[in-house]
Amino acid sequence: MDDVDREILAELQRDGRQTITELAERVRVSVSRCQRRLRELERSGVISGYHATLNGAAVGLGFEVLVFVHLRHGDREQLTAFDEGLAAIPEVIQAERLFGTPDYLLRVVTEDLDAYQRLFEDKLATLPNVNQLSSTIVMKRVIATRPMPVQGTNGCVTSITADPGPSRTG
Repeated sequence: MDDVDREILAELQRDGRQTITELAERVRVSVSRCQRRLRELERSGVISGYHATLNGAAVGLGFEVLVFVHLRHGDREQLTAFDEGLAAIPEVIQAERLFGTPDYLLRVVTEDLDAYQRLFEDKLATLPNVNQLSSTIVMKRVIATRPMPVQGTNGCVTSITADPGPSRTG
């Protein structure tokens, strides 16, 4: 991966809906070169997908909770059962298995506190192997999901400039 690939990644994280022509212009390469590089980044798994970021409040899911999960045991079968149970709960929009304590950190969205209480009692607390659940209500999102910093060969994070500058050859 070189600096052009890093610029492509930075640009796509900034605006994943831009056309290949716009992307090529912004990273100062030909359209065909940009398309080849983009396909290789996708094929190699560097780019794992594209998605829209939704405003939870606008779709009726403005109540957000972080849930810390402590399990009773940690053998493979119980972890798998817990993971599968989590996967069946659409309100859990992010789940991380952690080293140390707690065992998991969940990000959960619901309509309101009453809906979260029902979800907690009916689904989260009944997951396999749960010992303890601790909930923290999100007051304010200070940093939304931000782009992954993409290091250049000089160790600096690739930046996006308003002026694309001269075209690169190749």
